[in-house]
Amino acid sequence: MLTYTEENYIKCIYALSDDNKKEVFTNDLAEAVKTKPASVSDMLKRLHSKKLINYKRYKGVTLTRSGKEHALKIIRKHRLWEVFLVDKLKFTWDQVHEVAEQLEHIQSQLLIERLDEFLGYPAYDPHGDPIPSAEGVMKIKKQILLSEMKKNQSGEVSCLKDTSSSFLQYLDTLGIEIGSKIKIEDIADYDRSVTVILNKNRKIVISEKVSTNIFVSI
Repeated sequence: MLTYTEENYIKCIYALSDDNKKEVFTNDLAEAVKTKPASVSDMLKRLHSKKLINYKRYKGVTLTRSGKEHALKIIRKHRLWEVFLVDKLKFTWDQVHEVAEQLEHIQSQLLIERLDEFLGYPAYDPHGDPIPSAEGVMKIKKQILLSEMKKNQSGEVSCLKDTSSSFLQYLDTLGIEIGSKIKIEDIADYDRSVTVILNKNRKIVISEKVSTNIFVSI
C-alpha cells in the first residue's frame, strides 16, 4: 500500500521520464509537484527504500519495474474514471482531471476491472491519451503535432499535449475535439499560424502555440 503522496510522486516521475526512458532530476520533480527540493529528496529516499525507484543522491531517478507497474495502474485508474465522468455523468472534458485525481487512489482492483467492463474496455480517455490495460499495455496511435503537418495534408485530432482546463475550453470555442477532421489549407510564413478546414465545412486559423499542443493521426 502506498500513500496518496507516494502515488502522486510515482505517477509524476513516470510522466517526466517519458515512459521511463530518461532520468528525472530533483528540481524538475519539485517544480512538477510544487514543493521544495529538500522535500522531494526525502520522498525519493522513501520510494527507494520501497524499491520503487532507482536513486542516487545528486543524480536523476528512474522507476524500477515495480515502480513502473504502480505508475501504470494509477494512470489506468485515472483515465478510466475520466471516461466514466464524461460518458456516464456528463462532465465536460475540462472538468474531469481534478475529480479523477481523487478517484485514482481507490485501491479496489475489482472495482476497476468492473469499471473497465462497464465502459466497454475503452482504449483512450476523453483527451485521446491511451488507457493502460490491466497488464500495463497501452495502444499507441501513429500521430504528429499539428504544427508539423504540411500544406494540403489531412488528419484527425487524436490527442492533446496540453490538457489544462483553459486550453480545453479554448478548443471548445474553436469547435475542436478528439476525432475532429482537419485539413491544412495554408501555413503563414510570418508566425507559423495555420489555416485549416475543420470537419470539411469550416475554415479557422490556429496559432502556432495552439498547433504545437494538438496531435493528429494522419
